[in-house]
Amino acid sequence: MDSAEDTSRAIATGRLPNVVVLEATAKLLDGPRIRNLVQRVPAVLIASRTAKVSLPDTAVTFFRAVLIAEIVAPVREFLARDTT
Repeated sequence: MDSAEDTSRAIATGRLPNVVVLEATAKLLDGPRIRNLVQRVPAVLIASRTAKVSLPDTAVTFFRAVLIAEIVAPVREFLARDTT
């Protein structure tokens, strides 16, 4: 699932992604659907150091500036757990 639309269609049919990586914006995380998804599916959030956003405790959170390798590490861990 590469886009919000892909994810929405999959969830509507009862499928959940194995992990989600999201930019942690107030607009995105204030929505009940996304907040519920982040609580149900392993999530990696990329957040601003300056913007005030309520971050869920259930997610791994990185603050900008972050390296892609830092994001990939927990994604791989989540995916490895999912296959065992």
